[in-house]
Amino acid sequence: MWYSPNNMKSNSNTKLILLHPSLPKQTLQSPPLPSHHRLWLLFFLTFFTLVFTLTLITTTISSPSTTSTTTTSPISTTSPLPPSVTKALLHYAAIPNTTAPKPMSPNELNAITTALLQTPHPNFLIFGLTHESLLWHALNHHGRTVFLDENEYTVAKFENSNPGIEAYDVQFTTKVSDHTKLLSYAKSQSKEDCKPVQNLLFSECKLGINDLPNHIYQIPWDVILVDGPRGYSPAAPGRMSAIFTAAVLARSKRTYTGGKTVTHVFVHDFWREVESVFSNEFLCEENLVEKVDLLAHFVVQSEEAEKEKSSKEFCRNSSSLLASSSSKEPRRWDFGESVK
Repeated sequence: MWYSPNNMKSNSNTKLILLHPSLPKQTLQSPPLPSHHRLWLLFFLTFFTLVFTLTLITTTISSPSTTSTTTTSPISTTSPLPPSVTKALLHYAAIPNTTAPKPMSPNELNAITTALLQTPHPNFLIFGLTHESLLWHALNHHGRTVFLDENEYTVAKFENSNPGIEAYDVQFTTKVSDHTKLLSYAKSQSKEDCKPVQNLLFSECKLGINDLPNHIYQIPWDVILVDGPRGYSPAAPGRMSAIFTAAVLARSKRTYTGGKTVTHVFVHDFWREVESVFSNEFLCEENLVEKVDLLAHFVVQSEEAEKEKSSKEFCRNSSSLLASSSSKEPRRWDFGESVK
């Protein structure tokens, strides 16, 4: 066959195009990244690696401390002592005994503490805010403690400084200088306004305290301490009303839950005339179970326990209670031993 030169040229050109092998391979390959893009990629990889490493180290270090905090937190938040006890300890540790006016002796503290511990969850009524007030509240942290004081400002300050304290102010209208007249009046009214068993909220007796909150007269008091109001001068209110009121509360005690029918009544500064005379008249000598230093301890039976006996008089010339008390003397609480 004859080929023209033109045909040879065309065939030759065509052959060169068809046999070129590199063109398809080049189209499948990605163009190389510019150098500055590679640097940015390396930077981000390094940055995220450092962040991950630091996070891992921080988590590892904080885990033991968190575990330690979780383990020890119950110890720090749980105290073996009630808050009232802790506060009382701090109070007496910060104030020297020499700064307190006439603090109670250890023997007097022992006697009152013994009576408190004889009754589960006792109701404790206290006339007077004194150096020992926080101690009484702390010792009776399982029971109810109520304070009565003549000074409204002192009561408000005491309650604000000690949340949870129950205290009320009392307006006393008596004077120490009038104690003889008041005693004669009470004796003449012993079967009327000043009788031993009555609701003091409605009492017309001049010695009865009738302006307290209503619930105070309904509580069956197990222990009553008369350590106020002031009684060291003729113009002072004296403790005539406090002693008479304590006697009526003890004799009128009602125990709806089957509690004890006796009330322990303590009178401090028993050496003074007013305290001695009025205690013997209304708390009765036959109910006196012990005298410790300046403190007198009476155990008064409620009228509920002596329904067969007349309630026309405070005292009965009977030695039965004295005899039973002497034969069954309770174990004295050793206050000094308890704080060692």
